[in-house]
Amino acid sequence: MRMSRHFLPVMKESPADAQIVSHKLMLRAGLIRQTAAGIYAWLPLGHRVLRKIEQIVREEQDRAGAIELLMPTMQSADLWRESGRYDAYGPEMLRIKDRHDREMLFGPTNEEMITAIFRDSARSYRDLPRTLYHIQWKFRDEVRPRFGVMRGREFLMKDAYSFDLDAEGARQSYNQMFVAYLRTFRRMGLSAIPMQADTGPIGGDLSHEFIVLAPTGESEVFYHENWEKDRSLAVDADDRAALQAFVGALTADYAATDEKRDLPREADAGDKLKQSRGIEVGHIFYFGTKYSKAMGMSVQGPDGQPVIPEMGSYGIGVSRLLGAIIEASHDDGGIIWPDAVAPYAVGLINMRADDARCAAAADDLYAKLQAAGVETLYDDRDERGGAKFATMDLIGLPWQIVIGPKGLDKGVVEVKRRATGEKVELSVEDALARVSG
Repeated sequence: MRMSRHFLPVMKESPADAQIVSHKLMLRAGLIRQTAAGIYAWLPLGHRVLRKIEQIVREEQDRAGAIELLMPTMQSADLWRESGRYDAYGPEMLRIKDRHDREMLFGPTNEEMITAIFRDSARSYRDLPRTLYHIQWKFRDEVRPRFGVMRGREFLMKDAYSFDLDAEGARQSYNQMFVAYLRTFRRMGLSAIPMQADTGPIGGDLSHEFIVLAPTGESEVFYHENWEKDRSLAVDADDRAALQAFVGALTADYAATDEKRDLPREADAGDKLKQSRGIEVGHIFYFGTKYSKAMGMSVQGPDGQPVIPEMGSYGIGVSRLLGAIIEASHDDGGIIWPDAVAPYAVGLINMRADDARCAAAADDLYAKLQAAGVETLYDDRDERGGAKFATMDLIGLPWQIVIGPKGLDKGVVEVKRRATGEKVELSVEDALARVSG
C-alpha cells in the first residue's frame, strides 16, 4: 500500500485523556479513534493488526480441536432467565426492548446461548465431547471505561465452550485449552502466565487467568520466579495422561491473582515469590453442570441413562490483545510490533520523492516486495525524511528499507530492524532476501 493513498491519520502529540502507553500510541499511530465513551472505530492500520491477532487465535483454536460458529450479538432475555443470570448479572448488561416490547440484551458473554444451541441438537453420548467457539463483538457497560481498548465497553472476544460426558473429560478439554492459550500468546510475542483466578459471575470452582506482566496492569499478581523462564510447550494435546501431567507440572509453581492468594502455597515459594501488576488477556473456566442443568440439557449415556454434560468456557480478549502487545513492546519512538501481528512487514521509505532516480528505484523495489508476498507500506509522500522516519518508528513495522541518492550512488539501500535499531547497507537483492526470510 502506498502511504499517499492510505488513510493513516497519525498524531504528533498524545491526547490529554490518554493515560497509559498503549492508549496513547494507538491514538497517535492512527490505529483507533473514539466514537463514544469506551467505544472505538478501528482505522485501517489497527484493523489489520486486529485481523492478524484474530487469525492466530483461530488457528490455535482449530489446532486444539474446537469448531468455529458465529452467534449473534443480540440475545433474548428469556435465555438468561433460564440460567438465572438475567437479574443477577448487574448493570454491565445493556438491556433493551424491541418494537414488540420483547426484552433483549447485547451479549456480554454466550454461555446461555451456546447451551441452548447444543441442547437442541445433541442427543447421545456420541455427540460428545465437543468444543465450539466464535469470535464476536461483546458489550459490557463499564461504569468507568478507560485505558483505551484495555477497558472499553465494546470489544472483540473469542469465546469457546466445551461439552463433556464427565468431569474427567471436562478436565481434558480444560487442559487442551490451557495449552492452546499458552501457544496462542507465544505466537504473538507475549509471555503470559496462567494464574489461579476467581470465577466471578461465570461460576465454577476452577479458573485461570492468563496475565501479561505490565506496570500499568489492572490486577495485582503473585508468581514464582520460574514463570519468567521460557517453558517448552511440546506436548500431545490428545494424550490425556501426558497433557494432565504437563499442565500439572506447569502449575506446580505458584501463580495467582490477588483475589486467589493462597497463603500456604505462597509461603512455599519463599524468596522466589514475585509481585507485579498484569494485564488479563485470557480467562478459562470449568463450571461443571451449572448451565446445562439449569437449562434442562441432557444426552443419553452409553448405558441408556440420561447424562447432564459437564461444561467449561474459555475467553480471549482479541481487541484487548493489541493494547497488551503494545504495553509489552514499545520504546520512546513508538510501537514495536512482533512480526506475527504487524500490520505490514516492511516500511519502504523514499527519501527523495522529487528525485526521479529515487522514485524509480523505490517503485521497482516496491513491486519486487509485492511479488515476493511481503506486505509493504510504501512511504512515497513528498515529506521531509525526518518526518518519514518518525512515522515509521511510531507505527512500529518490523523492517524499514530506506532508499536515498547517496545509497543509490553506492548501489545499496539501508535496512533497519525496528526492534533492535540495527542498520545495515545491502544491495537490493540482499535487502529483499533479508526481509523475506
